[in-house]
Amino acid sequence: MKRVLLVSPHFPPSNLAAVHRARLFARHLPEFGWEPVVLTVHHDDYTEELDWNLAELVPESVRVERVRADLKPIDIGRVRLVGDVVLRSFRPLLRRAIEVVDRERVDFVHVLIPSFYGALIGRAVHRRRRVPYGIDYIDPWVEPNAYPLGSKAWATQRLARILEPVAVRDAALITGVAEGYYEAVLDRNPQLRRVPTVAMPYGGESRDHRKVAEVGIEPWLFERDGRFRLLYAGALLPNATGPLHSVCRAIAERRDEFADVELFFVGTGSSPDDAEGYRVRPVAEEYGLWGSVIKEHPARIPYLDVLAHLEAAQGVFILGSTEPHYTPSKVYQGVLSERPILAVLHEASTACEVVRRTGAGRVLAFDGEDGLSTIASEFADAFADYRAFAESFRREDVDVEAFQEFSARNVTRALAAALDMATSRGPEVSKEGG
Repeated sequence: MKRVLLVSPHFPPSNLAAVHRARLFARHLPEFGWEPVVLTVHHDDYTEELDWNLAELVPESVRVERVRADLKPIDIGRVRLVGDVVLRSFRPLLRRAIEVVDRERVDFVHVLIPSFYGALIGRAVHRRRRVPYGIDYIDPWVEPNAYPLGSKAWATQRLARILEPVAVRDAALITGVAEGYYEAVLDRNPQLRRVPTVAMPYGGESRDHRKVAEVGIEPWLFERDGRFRLLYAGALLPNATGPLHSVCRAIAERRDEFADVELFFVGTGSSPDDAEGYRVRPVAEEYGLWGSVIKEHPARIPYLDVLAHLEAAQGVFILGSTEPHYTPSKVYQGVLSERPILAVLHEASTACEVVRRTGAGRVLAFDGEDGLSTIASEFADAFADYRAFAESFRREDVDVEAFQEFSARNVTRALAAALDMATSRGPEVSKEGG
């Protein structure tokens, strides 16, 4: 069996969304001929709240190498200058990666980003030990957004444009949640057109939902009170603000039709653990919907608690971004929660296909910024159609066989095939040096 070192600086019990990528890959890779070794940072060095129930979802057979950060977070007043876990633990991560490579055969190093600076570890190992490496784009590193000159985000993006070409220069494989997450990387670095690239969504894991019943988790954010409640669980991207305004405008214009409806947003705050970091509330207040049709719990809640609340709601609400590449992982949770989905998504998002092919819900598709008026004018009617669908919804109507294409197991099969292809090609040494 071949061995792959998965560099994932965050791993359970971290409660960040990206940890599920490495967790699910590590579970299923052995079935396809690859033994995973996860390299991560010790949980005592994480700044986010820990989720120990999530850690129970990692099979005991998965080998995890943990290192301690050699720097603490650096704050100046309310501003965190150095908080990124890789910046605080780069040397220990690289040192341990080299140690693993030196004491045993490692066929491939695959780095999952973010944290984006981890991508540099893959190339550093390659340069020192000639082990081929790849990068998995869970999010784009270089963003198209323009940030205020001199802001922290502006500086971060300036640095990203310098470091990303260095990190990807000798990569033997590029993967991502969707093609749009890495397509611009290939444009900026044409030599990558010669290496395998594979788009793989997060995928769904039915074991996670069974664990909710085993642990006995009950919803605590709301009561089963007869309201027609849809739950949105997960981060709200900056480019989802426009669609949110359009949804609120549509509801406000036909308020009477939403008298018993509640859209409940969870984990949408400005930071994972900020109980007051409201991002949906200001928009809802602008349209007079706050506390009635729309509610928000800004702080992230544990993963299994999210699943318990999804199963307790009448439906699942998914709000996409004006960026076409955004593919929300919450779609897969929604399908497996066996609750009808209402999705407002960019028409190019691969999540549209998941909802439609499985018959798990209804999709209101729009064309980016130009399509925001479509949401405003069509959402109320789309909601009425969705509600009729939801009231007759039966879980057995969901095409489970079609969903298998989007299962975590099948997604990992695609990764294993890509790893096979990348290792069969042999190491390619950059002619550019550096």
